[in-house]
Amino acid sequence: MKKTLTRSLMVLLLGGFFSQAALAQNGGAHLKTIADIVASLNHFPSDADKAALAEIVADENLPQGLRNMASTVANISHAASAEGKEQMAAIQASDQAPDTAKALAGIIASVNHTASDDAKSTLAELFP
Repeated sequence: MKKTLTRSLMVLLLGGFFSQAALAQNGGAHLKTIADIVASLNHFPSDADKAALAEIVADENLPQGLRNMASTVANISHAASAEGKEQMAAIQASDQAPDTAKALAGIIASVNHTASDDAKSTLAELFP
């Protein structure tokens, strides 16, 4: 429990998660990329999806929260890992994360083999 709490706090403190300006400048298209991958997910991301997600993770100019989302999705094997779910919960709790990022983080955390039909509808509305 203490280790989990420590990780969550570290994610919050180290991240700077999202700033509206940084997300608007260079993150919006990446959020859509992540959303599209989640919507098409079937147990785990394809090799092409993993490559696209790795580019997002490696871009240090992007907000840490966005990079955490990409990393969590890249590592999905039927569902997000416990660490990935913690990171998505931290994004959802962040005052700095925009509502679209919070919604996407919630969907990522709830993936069970594939995104639900409701989740896919939500993604299509949020990221046309």
